[in-house]
Amino acid sequence: MISLAIAVGVGRFAFTPLFPLMVREGLLNNENGTLLAASNYLGYLLGAMLAGRIKVKPSFLLVFGLVSTAVVTGGVGWTSSVFVWALLRFFAGITSAWTLIAASAWGLAWLASLRREHLAGTIFAGVGLGIAAVGVFCAVTARFDVSASKIWVDSALLASIFALFPWIVSARFPSAISNADVATQQTTFSNPLSNTFGLVICYSLSGFGYILPATYLPAEARQLVNDPNVFGWAWPIFGLAAALSTVFVSLRLKKANRLHVWATSHFLMAIGVSLPAVWRSVASISIAAVLVGGTFVVATMVAMQEARARAEASVMIVLARMTAGFALGQLLGPVIFGILGHFSPNASGALNHGLEVASTALFLSAIYLWKEDRCRELLLTMNPRFAFKRN
Repeated sequence: MISLAIAVGVGRFAFTPLFPLMVREGLLNNENGTLLAASNYLGYLLGAMLAGRIKVKPSFLLVFGLVSTAVVTGGVGWTSSVFVWALLRFFAGITSAWTLIAASAWGLAWLASLRREHLAGTIFAGVGLGIAAVGVFCAVTARFDVSASKIWVDSALLASIFALFPWIVSARFPSAISNADVATQQTTFSNPLSNTFGLVICYSLSGFGYILPATYLPAEARQLVNDPNVFGWAWPIFGLAAALSTVFVSLRLKKANRLHVWATSHFLMAIGVSLPAVWRSVASISIAAVLVGGTFVVATMVAMQEARARAEASVMIVLARMTAGFALGQLLGPVIFGILGHFSPNASGALNHGLEVASTALFLSAIYLWKEDRCRELLLTMNPRFAFKRN
């Protein structure tokens, strides 16, 4: 949980609440902000692609990713060069991807060995807790006119301190061997990697769908209310919704079909994504923060669980492929936003069109996920040997 809080809350999304503060201080403009966001997403994509090829234990990759994330995050506060910032955010993307994949593989393997798979929500709640913690930290410090550069450094220091806990635990419990490994290999499809192709596509659309509101919600709130004490709280709401939703789904819906939960998450996320495009107000942004924040980590959790259940023998490769698809999707978000900007009268209009495209993609993926389950049931009826663990 702490590992994901650092990897995602700090390594990936510390930039989101700090972006409007950096714009207010004259350190960045919208174009440079898009560049930094895109460089982080590109690094995340590269990190995911490399993770499956790195021949080290997940516990070692986990610790290395945590330490590196703290270092490159603190580096942003020690320079004022946009080019250096882009490089640092690029490396932050790489290390956060490594940490996410390693923490997921390591943590889910231990839960499986202990027969506590329903506690996966506790692990993935770290994503939302990290986002909320960084958001609250930025909102509180902004009240005292603390510079964005100092907030970057302080965030890195806090990440370094909290990284000690997973470092100690992973060193003591480096790996887990699930008793179900052999059975899983006998009950999965003959080609488990190709069996996850549809999941990769849908998970990629999840990355594309959520990234625009996840990046620009605080900035949109800032345009409506130019007070950091108000607009700064849109991001903590987003993170808190993400944390609570994963715990709720794991504990209350642990017997539900994963693909149905995933499809429902995409449907609700699509509503949240499209809401600011049709109703621009602080209330709509708050509701969107709850709907998107309350579903995008749930989608991540069930996607990782489903992929692992289908290809447990190749878990690192499959999770890396899933994460790479997600990274590609979120990289396309700012790119399409930039393209739409050339055909829109202003940035707000481009964002609205981007949100509409993202919402449509999420709706389509929700339909596929719901029907994919029916296709799987039909295949199972025709030949029982195609069965694999569902929940």
